Amino acid sequence: MEFQDRVAIVTGGSRGIGRAIVQALAREGAKVAFTYAQNKAMADEIANGDTIIGFQTNATDFAQAKELVKQVKERWGAVDILVNNAGITRDKLAAMMSEKDWDDVIDTNLKGAFNVTKPTVGVMIRQRRGVILNLTSISGIVGMPGQVNYSASKAGVIGFTKALAKELAKAQIRVNALAPGFVETDMTAVLNAEYKAKALEQVPLGRFAKAEDVAEVALFLLSDKASYITGQVLQVDGGLAM
Repeated sequence: MEFQDRVAIVTGGSRGIGRAIVQALAREGAKVAFTYAQNKAMADEIANGDTIIGFQTNATDFAQAKELVKQVKERWGAVDILVNNAGITRDKLAAMMSEKDWDDVIDTNLKGAFNVTKPTVGVMIRQRRGVILNLTSISGIVGMPGQVNYSASKAGVIGFTKALAKELAKAQIRVNALAPGFVETDMTAVLNAEYKAKALEQVPLGRFAKAEDVAEVALFLLSDKASYITGQVLQVDGGLAM
């Protein structure tokens, strides 16, 4: 199996793309620790207490992130893979957006990635190995109306990815990002039918992705098959942002 005995942390792993990545890594032999914010029932559906374990943490809390990495390292002896997936939306036009709408999204999507990455990098540098994958979005590349906070946070993740890749290359640690387009998740389930129809018109492949479509690309970037790829942003968007 591709990831036999490797140790992974996946943030926001109880549902959507994160859940699909957790399950794909476990299927390929990895030991996976995932985080979730509130929905313990969904987390318990995939956690088995052995090779898949869930941690209820607040992505915006640096101390909790540091403790998470410490516990995973103590339990399994290493951290080989980090997937920064945790994210939220608070969509509104800028004129209607509150300061809290802005802060919540930036703190979770961008600061949250830093919070888990910093202690993980310390472990990976000592190991002289590791792979980090950050989930950004097409919104961070082309911008989306009603998402100035989300687009800004995801554009920030792209800059974070490229700078970190340059910093860590000498330690043989790779850092890449995935930029999904429209994916069938809880985030898109709340979109009204008219908006979805207009969105589909913009996607050359004519469908929304499934979370598993994104997870399979994530597995490639996390695997040794991508050992010469770092600092890249791979779009998984059905051609939306060509």
